[in-house]
Amino acid sequence: MTAEQVTAYASRVLAANPGPMTLEGTNTWILRAPDADTAVVVDPGPMLVDHLQAVLDAVAEYGCSVSTVLLTHGHFDHSEGAAWFASQANAPVRSVDPAFRIPTDHAHGLNEGDVITSGDLRIEVLPTPGHTMDSVCFWLPQDGSLLTGDTVLGRGTSVVAHPDGALGPYLESLESLRAFANSPAGVERLLPGHGPVITDPGAVLTHYLNHRKERLDQVRTAVADGYTTPEAIVQHVYADVDPILWPAAERSVRAQLDYLDD
Repeated sequence: MTAEQVTAYASRVLAANPGPMTLEGTNTWILRAPDADTAVVVDPGPMLVDHLQAVLDAVAEYGCSVSTVLLTHGHFDHSEGAAWFASQANAPVRSVDPAFRIPTDHAHGLNEGDVITSGDLRIEVLPTPGHTMDSVCFWLPQDGSLLTGDTVLGRGTSVVAHPDGALGPYLESLESLRAFANSPAGVERLLPGHGPVITDPGAVLTHYLNHRKERLDQVRTAVADGYTTPEAIVQHVYADVDPILWPAAERSVRAQLDYLDD
C-alpha cells in the first residue's frame, strides 16, 4: 500500500516536495469510509506525476474509485496537480476559487454549510479565510478529524500569505476553529496540509493565536521605533528566524501592516 493509514477514515500520501515552507512535503489525504468503494481525495498536490500516480494506485488498492477531489486552497503545492489527477480519476474538483473547479460551475464551489458525501463518509465544509482568502477546512464528524490545509500546520506556524490572505480574517478563523475544537463536537485531531498529525487541537490553536498576537505587538512596537519598511521590520522582529524564511515572514509582515492600518 502506498498510503499511510492514519485513522479509520483518512490515509495520507506524502508528496516529494520537501522544503522550508512545505516541511516534509504536501500531505495528500484520501478519505473513505471503511469498506467503501468510493473515496474523496483532498489536495492532490504539485504536478509530480509519480506522486499523483501513487495516490491513484492507493485508491485502487483500496478497491475504490475517486468520487470527488477537494482543495483546501489554491496554492500550487496543493492544487497544481489537481486537473491532471481529476482527468485520470474521471472525478470533479471542488474549490472555493472558480479557477480550480472542474467543471467550473457554481455547483462545484465550496461554501459554509456544504456537506460532501461519498458512500457513508460525511465531510462538512468550514470556511477559514486568512492564510489565503479561499482557504477552507474539512470536518469528518464520524472520525473526529479536521483537515486544516495550511491554516494550521503540523509543525511550526503558518503564514498569512499577503496579498492572497489577510490577518483579520485569519485571526477570526483561528478563534472559530479553537471554539470548535473545544466544543462538544469531538475534534480529536487535526490533519494538516504539511507536517505530522496534531492530537491536541485546542492547545495548538491557542498557541497559534498567542503567537500571532505576540508578533503583531512586536510589529506595532517596531513601527513605533522607526522600522517602517517590511524588510526592516523582518530583520528586526524575525532576527531569531532562519533567513531562508524571511521572504515568507515579509508576506506576514505586510499583512500585519495592512491590519494595523485599518
